[in-house]
Amino acid sequence: MLASSSPRRLDLLRSIGVDPEVRPADIDETPFAGEEPDAYVARLAQGKAAAVAGPGEVVVAADTTVVIDGRIIGKPVDRASALASLRALSGRTHTVFTGVAVLRAGGFAGATVTSEVTFVKASEEWLDWYTGTREPYDKAGGYGLQGAGAMLVASVNGSVSNVLGLPLAELNELMQSR
Repeated sequence: MLASSSPRRLDLLRSIGVDPEVRPADIDETPFAGEEPDAYVARLAQGKAAAVAGPGEVVVAADTTVVIDGRIIGKPVDRASALASLRALSGRTHTVFTGVAVLRAGGFAGATVTSEVTFVKASEEWLDWYTGTREPYDKAGGYGLQGAGAMLVASVNGSVSNVLGLPLAELNELMQSR
């Protein structure tokens, strides 16, 4: 089972031949005061898995966030916040953190994965166009690597599937561990 409503996570699982039942978790995703990004995404992934698990079920959950200058950048709530996030990332390198958790009868297995993403310097005209699409609004940092947001990305150092929201190599390791 996948404890997420993210179409990207579902697509990633389907790309490796897994077609899970989808049961999105509804938990408070507010960071705790002073919470580090790696602890934040790990806590949310574990919380999402626990929130939807039934007896004997195997549940996969994940949470992704973007961090620049020590600041967590979540999903934009409106066009102004999308523009502010994208301007902060433009022409700079930021870190993408994803916490992934697998819950099964033996308990939790989890990992946190980081990738460094470098953006090109985006023009105000392009940012205005992009924030006029629906793409930025359900993604941490306000961009999607699998869509038009890929035009912002000059390079990725680390797991590309992590930037998409589900680090597949680490998920495979977690599924193999007992």
